[in-house]
Amino acid sequence: MKQNKMTIEIKAILENVATIRVAISSFISNLNITIDELMDIKTSVSEAVTNSIEHGYDGIYTEDSTVLVNAYIISDDEDIVKIEVIDKGIGIEDIELATTPTYTSKPELEHAGMGFTIMESFMDEIVIDSTKDNGTMITLTKKIKKKKSTVL
Repeated sequence: MKQNKMTIEIKAILENVATIRVAISSFISNLNITIDELMDIKTSVSEAVTNSIEHGYDGIYTEDSTVLVNAYIISDDEDIVKIEVIDKGIGIEDIELATTPTYTSKPELEHAGMGFTIMESFMDEIVIDSTKDNGTMITLTKKIKKKKSTVL
């Protein structure tokens, strides 16, 4: 089994979501991945990072308000992309409620309420580990099927 890892820490501001999307795309670009798989991963990571910024810090930002993203490629019989999005924010009090489709703690945001639903539909696995007042870690996992080479 072969493993590769990338870690990026960003200041918790929405402008940095695009930076994470580009970094993740570059990191997994050596895999034999389809455009659909790439878009699923980029979209899910964007949702997780956006949630960390908007909900994790709940508008209370300090110099220490950051989002840490660890990305792994685990290669064996299939390639697995695993991404951890970690914040040191307020945590999620009720994970079951937070993952209910269309539920949002911020109804004033026009795109609110679908983040976890999007992540769950695009990834093979999503794990949420959160402690009130101690932050949240969202782990996203996607299996990339190894494509057979075609010889002409």
